[in-house]
Amino acid sequence: MSHPARTVYLDNAATTAVAPEVIEEMLPYFSRYYGNPSALYELGQQARNAITDARERIAAHLGANPPDLYFTSCGTESINWALKETMFAYSQNGRHLITTSVEHHATTHSCDWLKKRGYEVTYLPVDQYGMVDPAQFEAAIRPDTVLASIIYGNNEIGTIQPLEQLIDVARRHGVLLHADAVQALGNLRIDVTKLDVDLLSASGHKFYAPKGVGFLYIKKGLRTRSFLDGGAQERKRRAGTENVPYIMGMAKALDLCMANFDERVTRETVLRDHLIKRVLAEVEHCRLNGHRSLRLPGNANFSFEFIEGESLLLSLEQRGIMASSGSACASGSLDPSHVLLAIGLPHEIAHGSLRLTLGRDTSRADIDYTVEALKEIVAHLRQMSPLYEDFVAGKKQLSARK
Repeated sequence: MSHPARTVYLDNAATTAVAPEVIEEMLPYFSRYYGNPSALYELGQQARNAITDARERIAAHLGANPPDLYFTSCGTESINWALKETMFAYSQNGRHLITTSVEHHATTHSCDWLKKRGYEVTYLPVDQYGMVDPAQFEAAIRPDTVLASIIYGNNEIGTIQPLEQLIDVARRHGVLLHADAVQALGNLRIDVTKLDVDLLSASGHKFYAPKGVGFLYIKKGLRTRSFLDGGAQERKRRAGTENVPYIMGMAKALDLCMANFDERVTRETVLRDHLIKRVLAEVEHCRLNGHRSLRLPGNANFSFEFIEGESLLLSLEQRGIMASSGSACASGSLDPSHVLLAIGLPHEIAHGSLRLTLGRDTSRADIDYTVEALKEIVAHLRQMSPLYEDFVAGKKQLSARK
């Protein structure tokens, strides 16, 4: 197999490369400051002080009080904790939870788990762009509604939800609100105090920190129970020895993201729009999924008629282009994306989808190379498609009748 002309990584929503500065920040905590943060001797207290420093740095970027941040292993753990333990803690107030039809599997599967234990879940519909209507959210609230969980920036189609409006609705009705900000943090400015959000989940590897570290913001006064049983770490709310090197890496990664936030986001948005404009103009029978402008800066999701997404991904990989057909967490599934079905796509079109997500190293040359490759690949795959052959034959028959 010949080597591709270049390598282009366009799957940053799945994970990002750990920044060199992040690795440098982490290294001393693998060897020099390796103590257990719970130990009373100096080596342990050095690790403890490092965690305190990281918590303060991250909190400053979020407008949060440092004690309200709890370190976890990932976004999935944070979401599970937020949903399950909040519903348990407030079960005397009700057993009803509201979420949307376009959530990440960490949320939908947590809801399934709760339903098996007697809780009720309402899934809000979305419009063709994947947007929730605040009025429909308000209409779904019941006297026994305890919590709503909303994905802030969609991991598949990039749509940004009107979170401030949804929180306003929740406040008026005394409903708690959890925001899944796994894709949003690093791409959107987030101030938890101004938002007045109750819980917020995040994951480091989406913004150039390593895999295996995240956090959950819990507003002071919330009665959310502990998720893991064990020691007294994280102020007795999350047992398990803290992953000091990764926590330090996550703090450094967020420092870097926010230091040049405006410049980076503007650059990625311009490249994203260039990609969208070229693909829609130069590839027939293609549609953009998600909101045209209210979307994450690096996200572009397309559906191509008459082809399968898996064949498209394999062909792109042969050209050195790494992408996905949707959520990386569902890559082993043969079913079409539940997000694409929720926005109204039929199964046959949902199967032909492609998610391209840009990052800090993506260049205009990468985008142009990808578009040229995409045009050739789509044309080639359609030549082998009986569906496309039938479509073309049908058009010819219609032309002959004119």
